[in-house]
Amino acid sequence: MARIPTKAEILDWISAHPTQTAKRDIAKAFGIKGAERIDLKRILKELEAEGHLEKRKKTYADPDRLPPVSVLLVKAPNEDGDLFAQPLEWHGEGVEPIVLVIPRASDPALGEGDCILARLTVVHEADHNYEARLIRRIGTNPKRILGIYRAGSEGGRVVPIDKAGATEWMVPEANTHGAKDGELVEAEQAGPKARMGLPKARIVERLGDPSAPKAVSLIAIHYHGIPDHFPDKVIAEADAAKPMGLSGREDLRDLPFVTIDPADARDHDDACFAHADDDPKNPGGHIIWVAIADVAAYVTPGSALDREARKRGNSSYFPDRVVPMLPDRLSGDLCSLHEGVPRPCLAVRMQIDEAGNKLSHRFVRGLMKSQASLHYSEVQAAMDGQVTERTAPFLTEVIQPLYAAYAALKAARAERQPLELDLPERKITLDDSGKVTSVNFRDRLDAHKLIEEFMVLANVAAAETLIQKRQPLLFRVHEEPAVDKLDNLRETARAAGLNLAKGQVLQTRHLNALLNAAAGTDDAELINISTLRSMQQAYYFPENFGHFGLALRNYAHFTSPIRRYADLIVHRALITAHGWGKDGLSPEEIERLEETATHISATERRSMLAERDTTDRYLASYLAERVGNEFTGRISGIARFGAFVKLDETGADGLVPVRSIGREYFHFDPKAGTLMGSDTGLMIAIGQRVTVRLTQAAPVTGGLELELLALEDAELPSGGAGAPGKGGRRRSPAGRTVTRRKAAKSKHKAAKVKSKATRNRPK
Repeated sequence: MARIPTKAEILDWISAHPTQTAKRDIAKAFGIKGAERIDLKRILKELEAEGHLEKRKKTYADPDRLPPVSVLLVKAPNEDGDLFAQPLEWHGEGVEPIVLVIPRASDPALGEGDCILARLTVVHEADHNYEARLIRRIGTNPKRILGIYRAGSEGGRVVPIDKAGATEWMVPEANTHGAKDGELVEAEQAGPKARMGLPKARIVERLGDPSAPKAVSLIAIHYHGIPDHFPDKVIAEADAAKPMGLSGREDLRDLPFVTIDPADARDHDDACFAHADDDPKNPGGHIIWVAIADVAAYVTPGSALDREARKRGNSSYFPDRVVPMLPDRLSGDLCSLHEGVPRPCLAVRMQIDEAGNKLSHRFVRGLMKSQASLHYSEVQAAMDGQVTERTAPFLTEVIQPLYAAYAALKAARAERQPLELDLPERKITLDDSGKVTSVNFRDRLDAHKLIEEFMVLANVAAAETLIQKRQPLLFRVHEEPAVDKLDNLRETARAAGLNLAKGQVLQTRHLNALLNAAAGTDDAELINISTLRSMQQAYYFPENFGHFGLALRNYAHFTSPIRRYADLIVHRALITAHGWGKDGLSPEEIERLEETATHISATERRSMLAERDTTDRYLASYLAERVGNEFTGRISGIARFGAFVKLDETGADGLVPVRSIGREYFHFDPKAGTLMGSDTGLMIAIGQRVTVRLTQAAPVTGGLELELLALEDAELPSGGAGAPGKGGRRRSPAGRTVTRRKAAKSKHKAAKVKSKATRNRPK
C-alpha cells in the first residue's frame, strides 16, 4: 500500500513538473492506485479550497508563477560556488520557487545582497525550479557603447561607430574579454566617470567582423539614431515601481483571459476572452473582453520614464533584438500580462450581435490575471483538432468561444470591406551566431486574424468613447489616395486588362474588386504592389480624418501601450474621461498633442527604415553564399540607372544595372517609368517576369547586383541586348525567333501605362 503524500510534497511535485499536473500524473508519481485515489482527490480538493492550487479542467497548477522578467535578491554562494536567488515578487502561498543564477563570462561579479533584474526560464531540476540570466544589477545603469576595438600594449580602446559618440573608451587588459583588433564589440562603462583621461569600459560582447550578420541590427540602430540606452533617472524610476493592487480597480481576475502572441514574444500587452451573450434580446450574439496593460499607471506625465518613452516614440523590432520603448522592468515584467500573475489593466467589454456589429461597450480600470500565455500556432492547431496537454484545458471554455466571436466579426468585416492586400510578411530566422538560416514567408492563420479583429474593435471603441466624452486624443489617420496616384493605378490596371472605374467616390470595396479580379493571374503581385504604392502613409493627429484602409470613421491606437507612445496617450485620455485618477492626460500634454503626433509619426518611420535596412543587410548576407545562382522574380521598379527586381524565393530586392543589360543605349522615360533600347527597342517595364543571375551581394550595404538573363520567359543572348547597330534577336520558349523591336512595339503602349505606377525603387 502506497503512502499518501503530504500537501507539501504534492505542491513540490507540481512546482517541479508543471506539465504533468493531471490527477493521474500525480497518482502515478507517488504510486497511488485503486481506492487510494479517493484520498488523493480529497487532498487536492483541500489544497484547491485553501488557495494553493487552481483546477483547470483536469489539471492542477500553482495559482501564481514568477514573471519571465523578475527582481531577485542574490544569496551567498553555496559550498559548490553556485549562486541562488530569492524572488522578491512571489505572490503564491505555496512553496517559494528556487532560482539558480547562471552567469555569463561577460557578466559583472555578483555577491550576496545584490538586487538584480533577471530573465527567468522554467526548468525541471532536482534542486531548482528556475534559471536566471542577468539583465542588470538594480541600482546600476552602465552606459553601453558599440564600436571597433583597437588593441594596444596594455589593453586597448573602443572607437564608437556612432558619429555623435566621438569619445574613445579605454579598455584595461583584464576587461578585453579576448577581443581582437578590428572587431566590432559592445562595451559598457566600467567604474565611475573620471574627470581626466578617457573613460574606462568593459567589453561585454564580441561581435566579430563589423560586416558579420550579428552586427547588422546594431549598426542600423546607431546609424538611424534610435536611442538604445536608458538614462539613469529612467532606470531608477522603473526600478522603484511596485506591482499594483486592487485599490480603485474592478476585480477581473476570475475572467479566463488568455494572451495569444508569437511563440518568441517576451512581452504581452493584450489579453482577451469571449463568451456567448446571454441577453435574450441579442440571440446569437457575443461578449468580447479585451484587456490591455495599464502602462499609464507606471509611466506618468512629465516623469523621466514618460520623457524617454515620448523621445523613442515606439519600440523597434529586428530579427535578433528589440529596442524597447520602456525599460525591461516595465516592458518585460510589471506591465506585461504574464500567465498566472495579477496585472493592472484597462479593459473594454464589447457586445456584438450575430452579424458582428458592435451594439455597446464599456471601459473599466481593473486587475486581471492571465490564465495562459498561448501562441498563435498552438491555438490554431487546437481548433484544427490537434489538441495538446497545454491547450486541452482551454479548448471548450476559452478557445472555441473566441473563434465563435471571430466568425461574427469576420462577417462584419466582409460587409465593411477594408482593404484586402495580399502581401505576405517575410520572416528571417537566425542561428545563435546571428547567421541567417532561412528566409520564409509567415503563415497567416485564423488565430492571427482573430486577434487583429479583436484589437481593431477595441481601438474603435476607444476612439468612439473619447469622441463621445469630448476628450482630446490622438487618432490614427489614414487618408484616401491622392488623385495622381490613383490615375497611375488605373493605368496600371488598364494595361493588365483590368478596370478601376473613374468618376466615383473611391471606397476600399472598389480597390478590393480590382484585387480580386487580379487574384490568380500573372499580374496579381503587380496589382497588389501598385495598390499599396497608391496609398498614403498613415500617421497620428489630434483631428479625426478617418482610416481609409480599414474603412473606419473613428479609429485610435489603444491596444499596445508597451510599444507605442500613441496608445499611452489614448490610455491617459480614457483615464481622464472616466475620472479614474490623476495619471490621465495633463493640460500640458493636450496643448502639445499636435507636436507629439508629428514627433511619434516620425519615430515610427525611423524605425521602419532601420528595420528595412537591417532586413536588406541580412538578406544580402544570406545570399552572399549563392553568388552565381539563377533566380526568378519580377521587375518592381525602374530608374535611369537600371531596373529593380524582387526575387520570388526571398522577396529581396536587387538591381540590374543598365550598363549590364547590353551594349546599346537605353532611354529612360521618367513619365512612363520605362527603359527602352535605342537599337533593338527592347522594353523593360514594371511587372515583367524575369530570370536573373546574382552577380554580387554586399552585406555591409545590403545591396544585391543582378544580371538579366530572360525577360517574360524569353532568353537574352549572351552579352545582353546585342552589338550596337544590330537588331538583336531572341528565341522564344516555343523555338520561334522574335525580333525585339517588333515585339517591343506591339507591347509598347500597354507597357508604358503599366509602368507609370512607379518612378523608382519600391518604398
